Amino acid sequence: MADDQNVPELFELNNGTMRVKISNYGCTITSLFVPDKNGNFADVVLGFDSLEPYLKGAAPYFGCIVGRVANRIKDGGRKGYDKVVWDVVEHNDGENPSITFKYHSHDGEEGYPGDVNITAKYTLTSSTTMRLDMKATPENKPTPINLAQHTYWNLAGHNSGNVLEHSIEIWANHVTPVDQNTVPTGEIMPVKGTPFDFLTEKKICTSIHEVSGLGYDHNYVLDCGEEKSGLKCAAKVKDPSGSRVLKLWTNAPGMQFYTGNYVNGVEGKSGAVYGKHAGLCLETQGFPNAINQPNFPSVVVQPGEKYEHTMLFEFSSE
Repeated sequence: MADDQNVPELFELNNGTMRVKISNYGCTITSLFVPDKNGNFADVVLGFDSLEPYLKGAAPYFGCIVGRVANRIKDGGRKGYDKVVWDVVEHNDGENPSITFKYHSHDGEEGYPGDVNITAKYTLTSSTTMRLDMKATPENKPTPINLAQHTYWNLAGHNSGNVLEHSIEIWANHVTPVDQNTVPTGEIMPVKGTPFDFLTEKKICTSIHEVSGLGYDHNYVLDCGEEKSGLKCAAKVKDPSGSRVLKLWTNAPGMQFYTGNYVNGVEGKSGAVYGKHAGLCLETQGFPNAINQPNFPSVVVQPGEKYEHTMLFEFSSE
């Protein structure tokens, strides 16, 4: 296949305030530097110094785009879009630097029906804001499509220990409970009065011990966030000192909140060792296992229709 001729590389987007490195291997964000309120820069994503560990499979989905269907799908998936080299179709510098990746997913890949053309475009839209636009068009058969961006964030810096002292607010009145294999059961449960309630800002450590399993790894139903330009507010995260804030906007119906429960002694950048809860993931998405749950919003896209998924990562300091 011609796609395999491509060489995994690193590319940079830099607008003078924010600096992001992204690879065409899995559309992976390997580093992202943003300032705090005192102008001190830190790399706030977990990852590796070189591409080799990604290629060897050492990353627990650090920073990549996952597809054709992200997250848990009963009896699904081995080699997803995170483990292929995408084409670079455009790379622009300047005030709003951007890079666009493209991948052709063939009929039968990972058992999914039909050919699909996919693009992912990362843009620095302002001094401390990054936008990701993921688009996919099925060519010839209806197919489930649900892409997610799987960056592990630690706003205090990737090498600063765990994120349990981070506080988070999630604009979701409901969550989709899971079975023992973390596959959603089909139920849509109110968060009020449960450990899943982040309707008002609270520290991750406050209720994490009340969650069965190793921590949070659940899909939130984004149903109450304010909206702007077609995107709704999904989550707001603050580092313990309050000097870095990430506000996430999306047009997706759900968001997987994951607290890095399975990260265990991963040797990352500059000699940092990432342990349990070293980062948190905010993966906006269609609901996991939707294909097997008729009451979940459908993730099936018909030929001639377009899947469009936008995420806006807005950094600030308070």
